[in-house]
Amino acid sequence: MFSISTGGIRSHRISIRVDGRRVPLLILKPLTEPKNAPGVMWIHGGGYMTGVKEMAYAGRAADLVRDHGAVVVSPGYHLSLLHPYPTALNECYAVLLYIRDHAEELGINPNQIMVGGESAGGGMTAAVSMLARDRGEVNIAFQMPLYPMIDNFDTESSRDNHAKVWNTRRNHQAWAVYLRKEAGKEVSPYAAPARQTDYSGLPPAYTFVCTAEPFYCETLTYIDNLKSAGIEAAVDVYEGLYHAFDMYEPKSPAGREAIKRFGERFAYAGEHYFAEQKLKARRNKTIYSLCISNSTGI
Repeated sequence: MFSISTGGIRSHRISIRVDGRRVPLLILKPLTEPKNAPGVMWIHGGGYMTGVKEMAYAGRAADLVRDHGAVVVSPGYHLSLLHPYPTALNECYAVLLYIRDHAEELGINPNQIMVGGESAGGGMTAAVSMLARDRGEVNIAFQMPLYPMIDNFDTESSRDNHAKVWNTRRNHQAWAVYLRKEAGKEVSPYAAPARQTDYSGLPPAYTFVCTAEPFYCETLTYIDNLKSAGIEAAVDVYEGLYHAFDMYEPKSPAGREAIKRFGERFAYAGEHYFAEQKLKARRNKTIYSLCISNSTGI
């Protein structure tokens, strides 16, 4: 049922239906059939308005499968050009419930469901973690919001930023498309996680960021707020680099170090972070349905 790739990863594609829309999922597994493995919903970046689930192959998600035996589920959420907030949030949350409900058949430890992503995927990681905490239907063991897009207001580092890959102009455009008329206003923390005022009870976190990119300040603030609430949280900072440098220059000295440190943090999480699922907290009626199942190569 699973196809074997040259990269040592088996892939499978299915779809679920959320609010009448088909949401495709890319499922990545190690070559050896996993059992009781960490399960990671990995959310792709692209400012909420671009990107595809297959970006999981190019970033840190693939490392988790190859190097740590994790099972990764990457959702192809609907993009904000046609589907603004809260469509993507609702779809990613439904995928989280799918992982919870199908953990055994996926080879996942139900008490070690994690969430991660780059950029907007990092922002969605934070938002989904907050929504999961507040609804109490699924417990997240660990969050990995890498250089996350979480603040719809300008910060010291996102204001007048002209770096490559991502900058002030692109950031303003992306928030305007995602939030429409609410882009520059006080919004729900599910829409812009930096608006959160209560960080208690959120999952432990790890991220990394560089000093020259727009999301430098909001990333550090997010980690500081988690730590102030008593949550285990850590960030590694890389000097003078640009947004998503680890994906564009994975073999550079800084890229290698970031990837190495990320792997070490994930290994630590795999040994130390667990969040028991409470079956009695499940919804009486699920918010998704399984609609398509097929196998495919990469």
